[in-house]
Amino acid sequence: MRPSLVIFDCDGVLVDSEGIANRALAAAVTAHGLALDEAGSRREFVGLSMTSVMARIEVLTGKALPPDWLPRLQAETYDGFRAGLQAVPGIAAAVAAVRSAGLATCVASSGTPDKMALTLGLTGLAPLFEGRIFSALEVRHGKPAPDLFLHAAARMGHEPGKSVVVEDSVPGVTGAVAAGMRALGFARETDARLLAAAGAETFTDMAALPALLGLQP
Repeated sequence: MRPSLVIFDCDGVLVDSEGIANRALAAAVTAHGLALDEAGSRREFVGLSMTSVMARIEVLTGKALPPDWLPRLQAETYDGFRAGLQAVPGIAAAVAAVRSAGLATCVASSGTPDKMALTLGLTGLAPLFEGRIFSALEVRHGKPAPDLFLHAAARMGHEPGKSVVVEDSVPGVTGAVAAGMRALGFARETDARLLAAAGAETFTDMAALPALLGLQP
């Protein structure tokens, strides 16, 4: 069935931010007492809201994070974004093809509105989703719960069964499947086997997205 709505995750799907963000996060976690590299940070935290990330860090380290931990991490991460953030290769053309075919689009991310405003602005993608950007802060439970995707579909006026989610994380795919939506797992930097095991149809090149949506032969 041809979908009526395509819901895009932000980090790792629209903007190539995961490397920058996870290097900063790994350094911050290491400074808190748990040695972690970028790969370990991705394994533990990709796809989760910052609230969930912080709770997980406190469990792993056995001690509370200081009050200034998050502001310092955000400042370092945002500096990294400003220095070198790029859009995911091929995403602008893929989104344009989806929109040209008459499908509705929106963003549903674990990131905060401020973070998405920065990253989408820096990469020039913000105008493609103006007024259609939803954050996990708007729902009670973030990914892997289905709440955010159901919220986005409801706000956009589309049925879950006619919505497709483009995700690059296991929590995101899990949430999409739980919402009754078709999940497309972007495996450019994520193990395709993990995304598939969570219920996604996987792909590695954004140029393939229109065909996966039935928009091209």
